[in-house]
Formats: sequence, C-alpha cells, structure tokens
Amino acid sequence: MPKSVASYYSLNSSHGTYADGDRDDGDVDEPQAEAIRNAYRNALSSNTAPVSPIDTRAQGSSRTSDLDLRSRLPSRLFMGAGACADEQTGLLSPTDGVPGGYRTMPASAPGTPSRLALSRQQSYRVRNHSRRGSFGLRLARALGTDANQTEPTDLESSKPSLHLDDRVWYDQFTSTDWVHDSIADAFRVKELRSRKDFKGRAQALFDGAQGWIIVALIGMVTAGFAYFIDVTEAAIFDYKTGYCSTRWWYSKRRCCSGVEICDEWSRWSQLMHQEGDDKMWANFAAYILWVMALSALACLVTLQTKTSISSAISLSTLDENLGAERHQPAKSDSEGRRISLSPTRRFEEAAQRPPVIYYPAAGSGVAEVKVILSGFVLHGYLGVRTLICKTIGLILSVASGLSIGKEGPYVHISTCIGNIACRMFSKYSTNDGKRREVLSASAAAGVAVAFGAPIGGVLFSLEEVSYYFPPKTLFRTFFCCIVAALSLKALDPYGTHKIVLFEVRYLIDWKKFELIVFILLGLLGGATGALFIKASRFWATTFRKIKIIKTYPLIEVLLVAFITGIVSFWNRYTRLPVAELLFELSAPCDAFADTGTGLCPTEERIPEVIWYLCAALLVKAALTVITFGIKVPAGIYVPSMVIGGLMGRIVGHAVQLLTLRYPESGLFAGCPHDGNPESCVVPGVYALVAAGAVMCGVTRLSVTLAVILFELTGSLEHVLPFSLGVLIAKWTADFVEPLSIYDLLTDMNAYPFLDAKTRPVFTTDLGDITPRPQKARYIDISASPLVPATELRSKLEYSHMAGELDGGLPIIRDGILVGLIPAPDLEYALDRLKGEEGALCLMSPQDKWQGPGRGVPGNTDGATERDAANDEHQPLNGHSATDLTDFTPFIDPAPVALDICSPMDLVFECFVKLGLRYICVLREGRFAGLVHKKAFVRYVKDLQQE
Repeated sequence: MPKSVASYYSLNSSHGTYADGDRDDGDVDEPQAEAIRNAYRNALSSNTAPVSPIDTRAQGSSRTSDLDLRSRLPSRLFMGAGACADEQTGLLSPTDGVPGGYRTMPASAPGTPSRLALSRQQSYRVRNHSRRGSFGLRLARALGTDANQTEPTDLESSKPSLHLDDRVWYDQFTSTDWVHDSIADAFRVKELRSRKDFKGRAQALFDGAQGWIIVALIGMVTAGFAYFIDVTEAAIFDYKTGYCSTRWWYSKRRCCSGVEICDEWSRWSQLMHQEGDDKMWANFAAYILWVMALSALACLVTLQTKTSISSAISLSTLDENLGAERHQPAKSDSEGRRISLSPTRRFEEAAQRPPVIYYPAAGSGVAEVKVILSGFVLHGYLGVRTLICKTIGLILSVASGLSIGKEGPYVHISTCIGNIACRMFSKYSTNDGKRREVLSASAAAGVAVAFGAPIGGVLFSLEEVSYYFPPKTLFRTFFCCIVAALSLKALDPYGTHKIVLFEVRYLIDWKKFELIVFILLGLLGGATGALFIKASRFWATTFRKIKIIKTYPLIEVLLVAFITGIVSFWNRYTRLPVAELLFELSAPCDAFADTGTGLCPTEERIPEVIWYLCAALLVKAALTVITFGIKVPAGIYVPSMVIGGLMGRIVGHAVQLLTLRYPESGLFAGCPHDGNPESCVVPGVYALVAAGAVMCGVTRLSVTLAVILFELTGSLEHVLPFSLGVLIAKWTADFVEPLSIYDLLTDMNAYPFLDAKTRPVFTTDLGDITPRPQKARYIDISASPLVPATELRSKLEYSHMAGELDGGLPIIRDGILVGLIPAPDLEYALDRLKGEEGALCLMSPQDKWQGPGRGVPGNTDGATERDAANDEHQPLNGHSATDLTDFTPFIDPAPVALDICSPMDLVFECFVKLGLRYICVLREGRFAGLVHKKAFVRYVKDLQQE
C-alpha cells in the first residue's frame, strides 16, 4: 500500500482515538449547538459595513426572479396537498408526456464567451448588490469603517445585468483567488481585442496605457506626500529647542540659512527671560514638554484608526505588537491523544475571548503590505482614512524626537496611494490580482523617495514585499520609481538638490587591511540586529503585558516620550533627528577641530569622541528597543542604521587612531602620512558599512540594501565593502535569530502567508494532512441536483465557524467530485434569495434548467439529435439570468485536485505558484477531502518549529 494511502487510512482510524474535544457537532447537545449558531448569526450585526467597490461598478439590470425552482417543476412532483419537492424527489422520469426540465451537458462546454451564457466556464455572472444576511458583511461591520455606505435592500428595485466575470467582492480576512482573477482578466482582454474597428483599437490602446498612467500618477503623488512630510516635520522638530523670531513657521535650517547658530533663532529660555543655570533648565523643561506633546498628538491621531475584529478570526494583532497573545489550541491532551476541536466548539471557545483590537496607522506597515501583496484581504488598511492618519501621525511622531524613522511608513503610505489610484480604472478596481501588480510598484516608490534610490526600490519590491512579480510589473515598477525620484528631486525638500538628507560622497578609496574590519563590522552588525529583535520581543512580552499599558496605549507613548526627553537632551547625537544624525555619522570630514565632541577630531581628541559616541550608542539602542511597537507611525529602517552608524563610527575612529599612532607598522605601510587624519581611514565609510549590517540583521534585506547604500554614496569603489558587510551580517543574523522583524510579525499574526523563499523539507504526503470528509463540509447531489437553501446555509455557517471565510464546499455525486462552490460565492448567492425557507437550489454544474416543458430528460443518453439541434437555437441557461435559485453560475466545474499520494512538495508548489485557496483531494478518482491554504500554512509552521 502506498505511503500516502496508508497514512490516509491511519488518519481515518486515528479519529477513533481522539480526545473528547475531537467530535462532530452531533456530540454537542442540540440546544447548545443551536445557541452557538444563533450567537454566530447575531455576532457583529450592529456595526457599519465598509465601503465596497461594488458601488463603483457598472450597474444594469433586469428584474429579479418571481418564481423559484419549485414553482417551475412539473405537477408530477407535487404529491398531494401540502406535499412539496425536496432533495430526494426524482426528476428524470417523465410524466404526462412532458419531458423534464433539465438537460445534462458535458463538462467540456465551449469556452468562447457569450453574452447569453452564464456558466462558470465562460466567466459570466449575474450581479445583484444586496448582501443583507452576509456573515462577511456582519464581520466587516464590526470594523466600523464607513457609515456612509448605502446598499439596496429591495431585490425588486435592483437591476442586475451581465458583466464579464463580475464576481463577489472579496470578504475581509480572506485570500485572493489568483487563478480566477487571471482567467477573468484574460477574458476581458480577449473581448477587448476582438473588436477590429477604430474605436475598438483605440480602446485596446487606452487599456494598455492605463497601467503606465496609474504608476506615473502614483510616483508623482508619492513624491508630493514625501515632500510635505519632510518639510513639515523638519519645521516642527526644531520647536523643541526654540523658534524663529522673524518667521515662526521656519525650521532652524531655513531660519539660519544652514548656519548652526544665528540671532534669528531664539531659545525658549529667552522667551521666559531666564539666565544662568535657570536658562538651561528652562530649555530642558521645554524640550521634554514638546516631546511629550507631539508624541501624544501622534498617538491620538493613530488611535482614530482603531479597529476591532471578532476573536473568532484567528489573528493576534495587525500592527507591530510583538507582545500580542497568540491563540494556539493544544495539540494533545495530558494522555498524549490528539485534540482536534470541531468548528462549533472552536467557535464557542473563540467567542469567549475578547475581541482583537489593532490600529492600521501604527508602526511602519511593511509586514502588512507584504501580506496584502501575497493575496490576503485587509479592507480599510490601505484606505483614505489610514492614509490621512498615517501621514499626520508620522509628521508628529518624527518631529517629537522619538527614536523612529519615516522611511518604513513611506512604504505603507505609497501603497495606500496606489490602492486609491486603482479606483480610477475598473481594470484594476474590480480585479484584486491586477491591483496587486500596481501595489507592488507603489511599495517600491515608497523606498525610492525614502532613500533616494529608485533601483533599490525596485529590488525592495522584488526581494521583500512582492509575491507575484512578472516582467511587465518589473518594468512598470522601475518607471514608477524613476518618476517618484525625479519628482522629489524637482521639489527639493531640503534645499540641497538632494532627494534625501543623508546622501554622501567618498573620494578616498579603501585599503586592503580594512577588509578585516569590514568583516568584523558585518559580524557585529548582524548580531546586533538579531539581538535587537530578541530585546524588542522581551520588552513587548514583559512591559506591555501590564494591564494598564495594554488597555491604554497613550500611557505607554507618554512614558516613552518622557524617558526620551530626559536622556536625549544631554547628548547632541541623541537630540538630532535620525536622518540628520546618520548623515553626520557617514559624512567625510573637510576640516578638523581640536575642541568639542565633533566627529572630525584631531588625534588628541579621538579618545574623548569615542567615549561620547559610546554613550550615544547605549542611549539610542535602548530608546529604539522601547520605542518599537508603540502606537504611533514609526519606521525601524533608519533607527537601526543609526545604531549601526554609531557602532561603525566608534570602530572607524579606533582604527584611525591606530594608523595615526603607529604609522610605521607593516599593516599600515600603504597609508599616506600627510597630516590629514582621514588620508588613510575614513570613519564615515565604517559607519555606513555598519549601518547597512545592522539594518540587514533587523530586516534581512541583502541585495536591496547593498544597492541602496551604493546609490546613497554613488561610489563604485565602496560597493565591495558594503556588499561584504551585508553578506556577513545576514549569515550572522540568520544564525542568531532565524526570523526578521517582519517575518516574526507575520508568523505571530498567523497570516495565511507562504514564503516561497524558505521552503521546508517535507517527508510526508498529502494524505497526512487531509481531514476525512464530513457531511457538513461538502454538498452531495447523488439523489438530486436540488439542495434546500437552508441546508446550504447551515453548511456555510459550519465552514465559517471553522475559520474558513474563503473556503469552499465540494459538490459530490456518487462519491465523484463534480464541482466546487466557493464559500463567498455561495454566501452571495444565498443572500440574494428573498426567502430561504422552502427554496431549492440547483447545484449541478452539468444540469442546466431549460424552463417548464422544454429540454430533454436529465440523462443525455435519451436525447435525440433533433432535440440537440433545436437546443442550439436556445439560450444555454434559459431564464437563469433572472432565476436566483440557479447556483450553477457560481460553481467551479473543474476545481484543482490532487491525488492523495501526491508529495507535499507538489502541494507546496501549487499553493505558492498558483495562489490557490484550497486543493481537493482524490483517492482512486473519488473525493477524499479538501485541504485549505490556512491549514497547510499551519502545517508548514509546525514543521518549521519542529
């Protein structure tokens, strides 16, 4: 017996040894089960639904159905008064000389689009926009996003028309059906190119130009947002130390024309007329008050995006909270028996947990953007409200002086802009797969304006966030990044004709002996980045577990701001904004001073500067750890680079001191001795190498980071040191901490994300994870293709309680898989019905309703050639355009199926490369179960942990 078959039989037999929790709903008392279902139906019903793109789609119509299938059945099916047909009633024996109303069609129906045919094979749908009873709607209402949405509530007033594959809007927390969206776009393009007249060719040309128009617009708007954020936060940041007496809205740089000290810039102590020591303490108090006030305002703006979701959704958090509780049920009981809760019991336990609260505007949003681009649906996360709150909150949080950066949130902001821009054209607004191509370009534009690195932005999208990146998307992404970089350079936010503040140029080449130091910096940077992840997780799981801190995020923000103000005021390098500090750390020196703590000291001042930088390093590292994860918009890219820059500058000054004190050493024989401390060693190079190493240790970016560092410096000679430091840092960080900071968040939140870059070693077959079929998890049409709507609703709710909002129900006939209806489509079809009681729904993709008195018996063996010829002149589906009980347009007649003996590597490739949401499992050609993507992700995660 093959291994997978044996494992499947062992799986079936193991159900008998499950713990008490592993029982079907039949083991639950009927009143208890009914109470749970009622709680499920009524859950989340009092909130508001989010805005749906359904309203933006073309609407047309014909009247809805006046009759259901039962009213069109022949009289032979009504057996006496009060009797009605059910799913057991025979349909194929003709009575009264009137043939049956079904015609069995072969599975291989023609694939050419037809405006009259509504079969799933031809990708046409009848739309109606009422979703009154939808669980997805009730769930979305819990998010409380938009109260302005009004939907038609009367089926008679709606006018559905035929649209090319105009399917159901994806529900919240579901996965995109990549295959379906790809096929839908193919049919759209085929119909568009079928027109050969001038108008048709013009429409095809405009359709091809839409993608370029959108990405160009995204690049320009992203540059505009970056300019606004850079200019505004720079002006507000300097308010902590004083104000411009001539123009109060000017930053210190503009007020003093780039000079460090000028008469126009007034300190707060001058306003209060303080002198001596009182002057310093007045400035200190004003600094702390400004830090706390700006941080509190940033937090309050962020809290405006507060969103609550039901605890039945198996997510812990959707922002950067490393201390969120993970709900992982026990896998075995005290006796070692396997525990597998039924969906009803799982939903009952989930309902007892408090709801999950998250803030879309908090943190950087890179992890969530990465998951969204993989196909996970998060409504509102890329919306207008999130964009506005994120922008305003980012200005305030960066201006407060907290140890955060604005570069990471630029990715989230640019992706929001891309998502909003997709609403311009239906080609992208109604197709999630096409929309994600634009979002990939948008995320790259965020990195391009953040670091002034258009090529680095393209590589960032390719290496880090994008899940599906075809060559066409690559070129458009590059175009978007170029447009964004050129637009920001034209706007010139810093008045230096530079895109970013920390752009530097090196004129002195590195020496061979420095390779040893660059390798050492890679080791230190990778270890520091990995330890930063562990320290952040420790802080989140200890301090943030305190009840008052967990309940009131503003208190934590105020505490962190107070600590930041106290410890940052006394050190110049902790007071500076992170971008300006990184520039000073990496910039080469033109002149050298023998006084103060500047970064261009003479030989005698180098030890003092090293100790001063060590104090700044400890303070900055501690502040970054406690700041990461607070409820304000915050990035980790530049703060991690600042930590590395301080470390690298310390090492650079130490090496520089050795070359100055021991010039005759054989190791430094090739160094010139002309009295210039930087004639041999440039500490700024060490700072930038270590900055890239620490950032690599935190984010695990490799090629992208090396290219970004090259674009920041423009130095071909230093590509090798940058690349070597990043390479060593990644190896070291992977050894200390396998997951990056964003991989850790993705894993902790239990997102249905399969990372194609990290493939586990499988030793099992598909049968080892295939659950046995249960009647509540599939639709059996062996007796009749008509299924009561109430039974379908019950199966749908059972699937929802199992956590599979985007699952599917296989359709079985005599044990053979004949089709599958996706759960969102089934929900939409049931919600269209005016009443589910007594309604019978057609669920056979092979049987087509032809209307009373027409067609041939359900078995095609009895059809004559004359009947078939006559049927060619009739619509394939008869009046199903107005028949709400005909569910065949929603059925996939050819779902992806694998044999139970299939190796797990093949299953992994199907989920990753095809973007499937589920795979049907067959055993010797007969249905054996269904594996959902979320179940496979859980299996992969458990395998990786083991």
